[in-house]
Amino acid sequence: MTELKPSTKNKWWKHPDVKKTFIFWLIFTPAIGIFGTQFHVLSMPDPASEVMGGVIGLMRLFTWAAAPVAALVFAICATALTSSRHYGDNPPADADHQISNSPRANATWIVVSAMLCLFALVTGLVVLQKEGDALHEENAIHVNVTGQQWAWNYDYADGARSEVLYLPVDVPVVFHITSKDVKHSFWIVEMGIKMDANPGYTTETAVTPNKIGVFNVRCAELCGLLHAYMQNKVHVVSKADYEKWLADRSALEARS
Repeated sequence: MTELKPSTKNKWWKHPDVKKTFIFWLIFTPAIGIFGTQFHVLSMPDPASEVMGGVIGLMRLFTWAAAPVAALVFAICATALTSSRHYGDNPPADADHQISNSPRANATWIVVSAMLCLFALVTGLVVLQKEGDALHEENAIHVNVTGQQWAWNYDYADGARSEVLYLPVDVPVVFHITSKDVKHSFWIVEMGIKMDANPGYTTETAVTPNKIGVFNVRCAELCGLLHAYMQNKVHVVSKADYEKWLADRSALEARS
């Protein structure tokens, strides 16, 4: 078997297959980043709150952060598929340049992986902190949300009750969420908030709707036979329309 020259034996980065992998990596990284972000954005609804806008932005950011890792995997596969075949019982002459034997390559992989994990952790904590701050808005309205098989019910501070959620635009809302029977998950799709509804406990989440319209409320936790039908609507209306609706619902509850 032919020995590699001492000057190139341990320089794995000079070998043709490594160079080919690097070229594939440079091509695949932007391709995955662009396709991935567009796929996520097109598959998600138009945002109806700043929280949902932040979720979409976070998905874009995480997709671009993950694109180089995914591209490296695809690049290695492409190199293996497009390289010449070797037959026989012995390995090819240049098989001893494996990157796994390189301390520099191993150290780079560990450092980059750790930095990506730290980046995801810190970014996620920042987003959670922003969502937590919304719970302390002084001008927020409070709505009690109760899940049960297989419906959502809403109680407002003025005694109003409804099976369909009504909210005013541009006003913070704090939801106090619980369940009467099994575990559910309260999810307003276009507003980007999702919180478990646990029997015997109350959980909280908050959001500020910033668009007038009709949006979707769903259960995001498998809760029984009719789980897929546990959904209704949230109507985001002007402040004046909300006040009128609230007064009408409160009067209706008082008469019943």
